[in-house]
Amino acid sequence: MSVGQIILYTIIALVIFSYLRKFINYKRIRQHNAAEIIKRLKLNNVLLLDVRTEPERKKGCIKGSVHIPLHQLKRRQDELNKFKNKEIVCYCRSGNRSLNAAVFLKKQGFTVSNLRGGIVSWNNLNQR
Repeated sequence: MSVGQIILYTIIALVIFSYLRKFINYKRIRQHNAAEIIKRLKLNNVLLLDVRTEPERKKGCIKGSVHIPLHQLKRRQDELNKFKNKEIVCYCRSGNRSLNAAVFLKKQGFTVSNLRGGIVSWNNLNQR
């Protein structure tokens, strides 16, 4: 086997591992669609956590959500301790970064879920 083949197989294995990891994480974190979150917000038993960047948030956000960008979450997780009695629903633009945030927070002992489709799905539902 040539060095080029070894590198190619290593890259393929890393890509497969990355997709498998995302799939496993997706299955471990509860997913809610936008309609479910609207109902849950009326019961006041969830907290929405926006993990997008500041420029993204300035373009629009879900009213009442808490903003902690994903890259700051580890450093600022203590800000969420007062919400330990609520389910934290993470969201981003499409649901990928928020899934990573939810996995991290779950490991820290929080009750978490993810807004499937992110703010894009939220905006699509609320524009009807």
